[in-house]
Amino acid sequence: MSKRKPINVVAGSSPKNTSVGSSYYKNANLNFRPSSMQENRGGTRPVAEPSSISSVIVSMILHICRKSLLYDPRLKAVIYFGAVFFGSIVCDVMPIPKTYFARSSNIFNQFFIKWAWGWLLATAGPWILLTAYTIGCGKKEIILKHLARLGLATLFWMSWISFMNYIESNYGRCVNVRERSLQNKVKCLAAGHFWNGLDVSGHAFIIIYSSLILSEEGYSLVGWEAIKNNIMNEEYNRKTSTQVTKGYLNKISDEDLDFLKKTYKDLTPYLRGLFIIMTIQQIIWDVMLVATILYYHTMIEKFFGAAAAILTWYATYYWLYRFPNLGFCMPSEGIFKYNELRENTKENGVRSSYRRY
Repeated sequence: MSKRKPINVVAGSSPKNTSVGSSYYKNANLNFRPSSMQENRGGTRPVAEPSSISSVIVSMILHICRKSLLYDPRLKAVIYFGAVFFGSIVCDVMPIPKTYFARSSNIFNQFFIKWAWGWLLATAGPWILLTAYTIGCGKKEIILKHLARLGLATLFWMSWISFMNYIESNYGRCVNVRERSLQNKVKCLAAGHFWNGLDVSGHAFIIIYSSLILSEEGYSLVGWEAIKNNIMNEEYNRKTSTQVTKGYLNKISDEDLDFLKKTYKDLTPYLRGLFIIMTIQQIIWDVMLVATILYYHTMIEKFFGAAAAILTWYATYYWLYRFPNLGFCMPSEGIFKYNELRENTKENGVRSSYRRY
């Protein structure tokens, strides 16, 4: 039998010279240059850590919550207004079966609705504070601009409630009583009579206004999870490149980048929990709005309450807060912008959605 000849042997060399042939054979089959001649590329780009089971579960819960809380507030406002208007007309002319929610003493009405603004401050307040502190890198002026939205909303709430009480007390009458001294709500009720006035639905107002505020403020979560990867990429680019890097973090200082990295890591778990609580809160308010439509106030009273809420929300978030010179800013605005408004575009056949601000 003939012996198999070695392959890839340089012409003129002896097959028996195994040391030379073997060394050349190894080098000849390499598809790249030896390590001593490789180009120094400054390391590999960092990648995100593998997701744990708990983080996957949290992501699934947040995804479900986004479907509810982050539903387009403009469409939500239209649905609220239509439900109040048409639903109230139907309920005024048709008998509605009584349920637990028909009792004003039900726990949701006593515990949630009567303290609705307090619940809003308890959730939206920390949410605005923590998001502003993070994307503002601790700068006081940015934090105050964000908190000013909640302060103005509180002022509008107090003003509207006072105005509604004034209308009811001064533009009504004591039923079946002609005495002028009793043509006052307090005196009429104290005398055991019935006061008939325009009782604008404070429930409809506060439920709709609070829900729309939560939807607007909740949009700070859009693009939030991507900040982590952008921080890693920005750190890598600054270490390996002498040119100006791309991305929305390229203009912030090294000190602010370090602050953002630490704060984002520390506060994001709390923000996720707050977002879930805000979603549950908004669902409760939606249920109570249905109960209000079915069982409380007349159509005209609920109509005025809903109109006041929607007009106040629109005038602030789509007009007043867009003027930074007035001391306000929109949700998610800091020393960088991570979810700017862009038109829906198709890139490589994939439609991308961005927030509307």
